[in-house]
Amino acid sequence: MILQNVEKSCQTGRRVHTFMVRETIAMESQLPISEDTIPVALDKKTIELLKSVSTATLTTILLKKGLRNVWMRGTKPIKSGQPRTVGPAFTLRFVPAREDLATPASWASPISTRAAIEAMPEGVVVVADAMGVTDAGIFGDILCARMVKRGVAGLVTDGVMRDAAGVLGTGFSVWCNGIAAPPSVAGLTFVAWQQPIACGGVAVFPNDIVVVDDDGAVLIPAAYLDDVLKEAPEQERMEAWIMDEVESGVPLPGLYPMNAETKARYERDKG
Repeated sequence: MILQNVEKSCQTGRRVHTFMVRETIAMESQLPISEDTIPVALDKKTIELLKSVSTATLTTILLKKGLRNVWMRGTKPIKSGQPRTVGPAFTLRFVPAREDLATPASWASPISTRAAIEAMPEGVVVVADAMGVTDAGIFGDILCARMVKRGVAGLVTDGVMRDAAGVLGTGFSVWCNGIAAPPSVAGLTFVAWQQPIACGGVAVFPNDIVVVDDDGAVLIPAAYLDDVLKEAPEQERMEAWIMDEVESGVPLPGLYPMNAETKARYERDKG
């Protein structure tokens, strides 16, 4: 089918070729969904534990495991004081705008941000690859309001939002790289959801775990989740103890990082 249409496009020129590009995108975006792309809900205990751990602590734990590139650049809170948010990644992918594809009419396409939102299950953190484009807002107030209704936990993007006052009015938790008035189609073409993406320079796969707070968004690869859950409470406990020591006037050498003597004292105090 694709080969026949390509041959026809060569004979009839640009108009048919434009149609073929649209058809190809639709077909690629509707590939069979594998088990890896079906959103997997996190249990309440996991969510609550990760909500108690700062993204700074998580980057330290992951660094010790050799994972340096887990913090998504440009993911800043749209307002301060948003609650720490945790959930499996639900990915969205944009590519550069192309005039025949990035049109207001595309918003009604089966492959659109609107259709993607209706596929989002409760509790996911949407991670949108906007390629760092800062002059076209990927979402505004109406789409954010719909995500709130669907129980989406939050949105992370290396791009920007639009309709700032309206988005804030929805109460939806958003981390982005700023605000711009033009719509997404002014600079981007939406092509797929639940595919591997890059957001803020980090590779994000569907169902990786996202934790995001005032320091931005951190990715926990799904395969590392159990290890992080085991180590995070101890890391937080240890750093809280160190802070108490600092408040008590203890100098940093031998304390942070701990030497053997300090580790022994910490273990005694921990009981």
